[in-house]
Amino acid sequence: MGSERMEMRKRPTAAPPEAPGSAPGQPGVGSRGSNACCFCWCCCCSCSCLTVRNQEDQRLTRASHELRTDFPACEESPTPTLEEVHAWAQSFDKLMITPAGRNVFREFLRTEFSEENMLFWMACEELKKEANKSIVEEKARIIYEDYISILSPKEVSLDSRVREVINRNMVEPSQHIFDDAQLQIYTLMHRDSYPRFMNSALYKDLLQSLSEKSVEA
Repeated sequence: MGSERMEMRKRPTAAPPEAPGSAPGQPGVGSRGSNACCFCWCCCCSCSCLTVRNQEDQRLTRASHELRTDFPACEESPTPTLEEVHAWAQSFDKLMITPAGRNVFREFLRTEFSEENMLFWMACEELKKEANKSIVEEKARIIYEDYISILSPKEVSLDSRVREVINRNMVEPSQHIFDDAQLQIYTLMHRDSYPRFMNSALYKDLLQSLSEKSVEA
């Protein structure tokens, strides 16, 4: 018995079998080292994706800013003549057809805090001149955000029917997506603001100034 016990003590303990597919001296698949590498790779991949996404967002923001129509305080135009100013009193169309007429009327709208009506009308006119499909879509989105959206401080007053039509057509907008809305705002300015403009000090002072210059000449 004593000799058998001595022999058992001298036998080397058998090493546990290695997992199949693992090379000697290397950690197994489930080891911490492998997980660390995987974690690092995932982090790098995520960072790369975020970088690409941020760059794309910045590109779209720059494109939107470039296409946004920020009209100057007034359009370039020669000083209106006395005949032109007299013609503005004949019809709203004659006022709106000239840059000088739009400038003076827009100045009046500014005093009534309704300049957005003219700005929307002008933006629609610019949209109609555009032929590039992608630019039309982007400009239509900008006009919608600036003047149609209920969240915009420059929202124009439109009825629900016109809004519903615009909302449906925004899926694939064209140059004429706002035609009904533009006509509605044009009519609003004609019926509401135009009569007050004709009786305003702004119009009467301009008419008097040009009349005096005409007499002096």
